[in-house]
Amino acid sequence: MGTIGLIHPEAETLGGNRVTALRWAQILRGLSWKVFHGPSWDGRPCDVLVALHARKSHDSIVRFARAHPDRPSIVAGSGTDLYTDVDDAGEVRESLGLATRIVLLQPLALERLEPEHRSKARVIYQSVRRPRSKPAPREDVFEVALLANVRPVKDPLCAVRAARLLPPVSRIRILHLGAVLDTGLGRELEELGRGLDTYAWLGPRPRAEALALLARSRLALSTSRHEGGANALSEALACDVPVIATRIPGSLGILGDAYPGTFPVGDAAALADLLLRAETDPVFLEGLREACRSRAWLTDPATETESWKRLLDELLPRSPALEASGARSP
Repeated sequence: MGTIGLIHPEAETLGGNRVTALRWAQILRGLSWKVFHGPSWDGRPCDVLVALHARKSHDSIVRFARAHPDRPSIVAGSGTDLYTDVDDAGEVRESLGLATRIVLLQPLALERLEPEHRSKARVIYQSVRRPRSKPAPREDVFEVALLANVRPVKDPLCAVRAARLLPPVSRIRILHLGAVLDTGLGRELEELGRGLDTYAWLGPRPRAEALALLARSRLALSTSRHEGGANALSEALACDVPVIATRIPGSLGILGDAYPGTFPVGDAAALADLLLRAETDPVFLEGLREACRSRAWLTDPATETESWKRLLDELLPRSPALEASGARSP
């Protein structure tokens, strides 16, 4: 095929962009591309540049366009670049303008693009390999998994405030896994959660351990203020775990506009009410599960692989003769 340079600025963190980038690298190699990846483009030759996050990868996108104006670039709108940076960052607009194609993680993100860029956009849902077996949930507690690093956009304080509103008879226990990316918020989270039986912050955990905890949980929780399309939601769908999430485009684009398990951003009281309803109303909980099962196909690895194949075929079409010879068209 050829070579793809994959840029993901969070290469040294446990963030969702890194998880996405490593999965994409595996997919692209499975499609017979050579792939190198890192936090920025260092000038290494490649036929296509794929860059996560329009603002954080801006320098790499500009340098690649100047060095290779005839070669395609793919820019992925992965979250804050679409929902918080785009209003006041010329870098985001320039990155999206230079992109040959724009990858979105869910279809509602299209509304965040300027009209002239929308024809370049393609939606590629994030996939997750389903666990071979699903562990039984604990009977003594009603576990709720919150997989989110500690930073303001994830709003973990909303989960703790909701936990504080739960009645003493509740068996709910929110288990929060995530690394501290904002030290001030981490201190506040630790103080607010101290002594609670309904919430426990367990810090960072290896991905396999986090997925195992998610798979055994009764619910998955997302309290994010903004998302491009959260890996955590795709993981919940793949693990057959119903979701409660903030009513934001990044969630609704994956779960569906009419999904019943959503609450307003930052509304701890509404979250507490939903958690209690899920704990005490088996019909409501099963309704959430069935709604999630109807969307689980989005997380199929074969679907994501086929989406990447179609996108790359758009940019670098191969004639039958070239296919037979194994060469790439210029």
